[in-house]
Parts: sequence; structure tokens; C-alpha cells
Amino acid sequence: MMKSNNLKQAWLWSLAALAVTAAILAFPEWVQAASTSGPLSDVYTSLTEWAQGNVGKTVSLGMILVGIVGGIARQSLMSFATGIGGGLGLYNAPTIIDTVFNATLHAGMLN
Repeated sequence: MMKSNNLKQAWLWSLAALAVTAAILAFPEWVQAASTSGPLSDVYTSLTEWAQGNVGKTVSLGMILVGIVGGIARQSLMSFATGIGGGLGLYNAPTIIDTVFNATLHAGMLN
């Protein structure tokens, strides 16, 4: 009985994945990730400006300083590395996101 339920569940998940794939292929305009217009474009612009503006620089610097202090207090490089990584990640996240979602394949890259 348990195996039958597991097979049913696996079959339903497979069917759901197939339905989602078919919907994406049938209606590609529904899943355009790099759209520059839409209801959230203003929010994205504001968050990007904050992350790379004075707010983001201040928070990044604070994370780096907390990491340095934590590294000294714990005598561990992991606290230091976490602070540095968090600060750098916060500041560079909008650039990385734009690069990933705006990536295009050129004809020469497919060979």
C-alpha cells in the first residue's frame, strides 16, 4: 500500500512538472524574467539604488566592520570572511542579478 502511494505521488509530481513545462513553452510571455516594465520595476529600481547608493555602502561597511570585530573576538577567520562576504554580496547583488537575467546567447556561442 505504501509503495502504491509513493508511485501515485511521483506520478502526480511528474504530471505537474510536465504541465508547467507545457505552459512555459506555450506562453513564453508569462515567464519573461528580464522585463524592464511591470508592477515591480519601480520597487526593483529603488532597491538597486539603495543597495548601491549611500545606504548600501553604509550597510556593507557595517557588515565588514562587524565581521572584523567578530573575527578578532572569536579569533576566527570565518567571522571575518562572513562579514566581508556579506558586505560584498550586498553591494554587488544588483549587478549580478542584472547580468544573469539579461544574459543572451549569440549564434557563435551555440557551436
